[in-house]
Amino acid sequence: MALFGMRFDFRNPAFSETTMTERYRAGLDMVEWADQHGFLTVVLSEHLGSDDGYLPSALTMAAAMAARTKRIRLMISAVVAPLHDPVRLAEQATVVDLISAGRLDLVLANGYVADEFEMSGVPMDQRVRRVKDAVDVLRSAFDGEQFEYLGRGIRVTPRVESQSGPTISLGGSTAAAARRAARLDVGFSPSLPSVWEPFRAESLALGKPDPGPYFGVSIGNFHLCVDVDQGWDEVGRHFLHETNAYGRWAADAGVDGTYRIAADVDEVRRLGMYRVLTPDQLLGEIEQVGPFGFVLFHPMIGGVSPESAWRSLHLFEHDVMRRLG
Repeated sequence: MALFGMRFDFRNPAFSETTMTERYRAGLDMVEWADQHGFLTVVLSEHLGSDDGYLPSALTMAAAMAARTKRIRLMISAVVAPLHDPVRLAEQATVVDLISAGRLDLVLANGYVADEFEMSGVPMDQRVRRVKDAVDVLRSAFDGEQFEYLGRGIRVTPRVESQSGPTISLGGSTAAAARRAARLDVGFSPSLPSVWEPFRAESLALGKPDPGPYFGVSIGNFHLCVDVDQGWDEVGRHFLHETNAYGRWAADAGVDGTYRIAADVDEVRRLGMYRVLTPDQLLGEIEQVGPFGFVLFHPMIGGVSPESAWRSLHLFEHDVMRRLG
């Protein structure tokens, strides 16, 4: 059977008419539900200063989710590493790792939204160096021994749960980012599947083990509903909000991405990146992708209401999972 994950970024546009407290509480309830139903991982993303309330502190939310769960892994994808003091980042990650008993995975990204860097007082041309510093500090901190950073003696206590601490990967959408991850000897989480091969090639050229082919999300960006047209009426504007928000960030930064700016919900539907599926349709796709497929739920995508999100999850529970056995 395919593997299942859940993602949250907690966008809350004004038209959603949901308070942030209601949305955060719903997210905690949903990840507890996912943990009870055998989901593999929950993915949290962060951005700073977003008008729609995009989660600005993913590690804080991960700590809350760790306290509500027992088995599900907690992935931060991604931490905009240049905007964090690396020692404080290591301390916060260590606390989450201990609360979760070793279930934390970190993906570090350069970042690309100029407003975040301006707000944080960090020059964008320092991104690569600051990410490398973060990798070095995290590794040293997770070892539990004293080390030097910027001429200061540093020791992060208490020690992490496992011997090596949370897994560390780099995120990115370019071949340069892929090769950098291989050179730093960390994992790689590509924004675009096409940049996996540069990571693999660089890893092999450096004499490292073959990371193998890329296994990404097989089924994502969907909402379950009994009636597809009714579902689009319910969540279409949320799909539109998300693709336009990401699309504008990418356009302003001049980077390639999978999100496109759309004029209206009808265009979003035609583009096909977002879908409303019936339980039967989702079941068919899960059976098609097989045991190596990864299905990523984003139940409150683009600010979908908690009530709509729960209806989608309960359809999965009662009309899909039971039939999967």
